[in-house]
Amino acid sequence: QVRLVESGGGLVQAGGSLRLSCAASGGTFSSYVMGWFRQAPGKEREFVAAINWSGGSRLYADSVKGRFSVSRDNAKNLVYLQMNSLKPEDTAVYYCAASLRRLAAALSAYNYWGRGTQVTVSS
Repeated sequence: QVRLVESGGGLVQAGGSLRLSCAASGGTFSSYVMGWFRQAPGKEREFVAAINWSGGSRLYADSVKGRFSVSRDNAKNLVYLQMNSLKPEDTAVYYCAASLRRLAAALSAYNYWGRGTQVTVSS
């Protein structure tokens, strides 16, 4: 069983930056594709970014391309989401997820989920 714990959320002004972290325990971290998703109030959970086991391949939602960057440190069992040029529409609970499948954006591809961290962007 893989346990995922997100951190780094908070309140930031539009145009600012935040870096989210996700710590994994259990399982073999380097075997997993890691993804970031978000869910705003009243909306469905949506894909943000994903990274393959080696960090050599990344996938981004169109809405965050050029602003967000996903990375991982397999030695520390950590995955990061660097968020720059934040907008009020980025406000959401951000979730980390792990998948044993190929790099994918679909929620159904992910086997394990964290509890999320709140990101609020003020205008």
